[in-house]
Order: sequence, then C-alpha cells, then structure tokens
Amino acid sequence: EVQLVESGGDFVQTGGSLRLSCAASPFPFEDYAIGWFRQIPGKEREAVSCISSRFGATYYAESVKGRFTLSSNNAKNTVYLQMNKLKPEDTATYYCAAIVMATACSPFPAEYDYWGQGTWVSVFS
Repeated sequence: EVQLVESGGDFVQTGGSLRLSCAASPFPFEDYAIGWFRQIPGKEREAVSCISSRFGATYYAESVKGRFTLSSNNAKNTVYLQMNKLKPEDTATYYCAAIVMATACSPFPAEYDYWGQGTWVSVFS
C-alpha cells in the first residue's frame, strides 16, 4: 500500500509563497492520480488540485487558478503544490491523496485510496 507524507506547511504573510510536498512510498509506478485537498474544522474537505499520470492532466479549483501550480518529480517520488499570492482564506490543513490505477483526476474525496496526515498552512496579514 502507498504511504503519503506531506510537508512544507508554515506560517506566511498574505501575498507570500509556499511549496508543499507529497512524498509517496512506494511510488505508484503505474497509472495514478495525486490530489491535493484542504480542510478547516467544521467544513467539507475541498479539492484544490490534481494531476493524472495517464493523461498528464491537471485540475485546479477556481479559487486557486493562476496562483497554485502542481508538478511532480517521479525520480524523487514526490509531487509538489507551489502556492503563490497566498490569501488568508487559503489557511487550512492540506492533504495529499492518491488514486492507484487511476484513469483521471477526481475532485471527490471518496474516490481516493490513500491519504497523508496533512500539513498546516496559515496565512496572516
């Protein structure tokens, strides 16, 4: 089974940048999708971004388009979420999740097979 570990969360001023990492062990060598979600207490888990290995497609929530960029480095068994122009409303616990043998990305948490423990991002003014 795949183990996912997020890192990179921190406290950052409005307008600043962070890069979150999601390390997979073992790395899904066949078709997969890696999604990033975020959640605050009492709220539904929200899809942020996703990358699909089969189609090379990416997904971004409307709220982060133009600010967040998802990328991967298979040699390092890692996917990244580059977050720029951060806003206070980006404050949340960020989770990465994986669908093994995926054909496409999905914005629905129930469709993901594995989850990391989360990393906290706090944006302040």
